[in-house]
Amino acid sequence: MEEKKYLALRNVDAYKKSLLLSNEIWAMLKHWDYFSRDTVGKQYARAADSISANIAEGFGRYHKKDKVLFYRYAYGSLHESVDWTVKSRMRGLIDQETYERILKSLQNLMPSLHHLIKFTNEKLQH
Repeated sequence: MEEKKYLALRNVDAYKKSLLLSNEIWAMLKHWDYFSRDTVGKQYARAADSISANIAEGFGRYHKKDKVLFYRYAYGSLHESVDWTVKSRMRGLIDQETYERILKSLQNLMPSLHHLIKFTNEKLQH
């Protein structure tokens, strides 16, 4: 009889990518001046942290609809993070290279999150 293997959160691609990205953003924000951290930085950090946090919360839910709801919240936080990245560049808080790197990471996260939502909708029964 074949043993069922269950996916661990640490192996979910969207979670791994979002956790790494939020830590990169956090490390960047620590070096901003007080005003920038207090206005843009706090909201940027919350949005970026919220991506992996919502994936984790959804992963811990039992019902498919609950899981997908939190994965969609993560998707909203992802778009909010894109917005804060754009604002940070426009306001001179990050250089062009950092802007492009973070934006690319956020864009690469979108298909992973879509896949997680699609997989959950198709494979889970309840």
